Amino acid sequence: MRYRRVTTGLPLLVSLLGMETIGPGAVNTVMGPLTYLTFKRETPRPRLRRRLPVYAVPLLFFGLVAIGMATGAYLMDERGVVPALAVLIAAGSVLPVLVAARRPVLAWRMAYPMLFIGVLFHSPREPWPWNTAQILGTLVVLGRLAATQESPVTLWATGLGLVPLFLFARPENSWGAAVLVIAVAALGNILTRRRRTRELLAAQTELNELNELERSRRAVLEERTRIAREMHDVVAHHMSMIAVQAETAPYRLAGLDERTGQELSAIAGAAREALADMRRLLGVLRSESQAAEREPQPGYPQIAELVSTARRAGLPVTGQLPELDGIGEAAGLAAYRIAQEALANAARHAPGGPVRLVARADGDRLELCVHNALTGTPEPGRRPGHGLIGMRERVALLGGELTAGPDGAGGYQVLARIPRQPEA
Repeated sequence: MRYRRVTTGLPLLVSLLGMETIGPGAVNTVMGPLTYLTFKRETPRPRLRRRLPVYAVPLLFFGLVAIGMATGAYLMDERGVVPALAVLIAAGSVLPVLVAARRPVLAWRMAYPMLFIGVLFHSPREPWPWNTAQILGTLVVLGRLAATQESPVTLWATGLGLVPLFLFARPENSWGAAVLVIAVAALGNILTRRRRTRELLAAQTELNELNELERSRRAVLEERTRIAREMHDVVAHHMSMIAVQAETAPYRLAGLDERTGQELSAIAGAAREALADMRRLLGVLRSESQAAEREPQPGYPQIAELVSTARRAGLPVTGQLPELDGIGEAAGLAAYRIAQEALANAARHAPGGPVRLVARADGDRLELCVHNALTGTPEPGRRPGHGLIGMRERVALLGGELTAGPDGAGGYQVLARIPRQPEA
């Protein structure tokens, strides 16, 4: 029964200090930390000046110098140590504390041999073979090492530190001191584990965020690909058929006059242009880089070309488009798209009716008005289409206003007021 208690207590102590030796790399796990503790080069820790007041470092330095001088005087007066050895022991008692701030492993390498040198010439009447400064300094170094290094390194430093304790200390003091040493090491190791846990949680949180962003990006790309596929299979097919029928009509139908041929040619050209625009749009939708083609966007000056194109297509449209300065790219693009959609709606819902397009500057805003006469009876309960919704969204994004609806005099009017230089 006693043997079972011992065998279960040892893994508990090993687990407390984090010494895992599972798997075929157990030897490397055991000897690697010992090699690092005794021989390998140590990576310096960050400076503590950011965490401490400016005056704390000089005060600590001069305080340790004073403690070292008092320790040297104590060794020469009480133990009769020669001055050279007294200076060595005094320096070895306080210097590792300064070094431990950035290089705790190096500080332990300096403090550990002093546990054997510091017992020289001690008096049997002294309760401890080491001076008080050396005892406290060694505990500080061990705590700093345990709070900054991995658990196996702390375990080796603690185990090796217990050797001189049981060799030189009195039996009635050694066990209590051993408990104190293990407690300091365990407390420092707990701090290390908490820091490592926070770092792992932060890394896992960042990884989860990246995974979530990647899933969202993939979902967007899949949806864009689906939209591109539907547009290609449905819209592009019908546009291609319109272009082909318009181009081949003069060869299939006899007796077409010149004007009709020109109209069919214009329809075929518009269909081909729409297909080219759609191909560029499909390329953007299918692109994973989400980098749109760098082509000049239309603006306010190109609205006149829209009016000419609509007029050639047979839409009786008149335009008053004076030259206006100070219209930004965003405002010009919004005005162009609104005029484009309004002319298309007029041709679709009021064919043959006169259309008037007027633009003017109203202070810091561009005012664009598209008015057309209604040629038929509006369908009752007709809901606004996507084009009108898109126009409202464009204007709202730039901080403008858009109204659309019957004007009360038998016509339909779209009025947009857009800031000429919208804020970013």
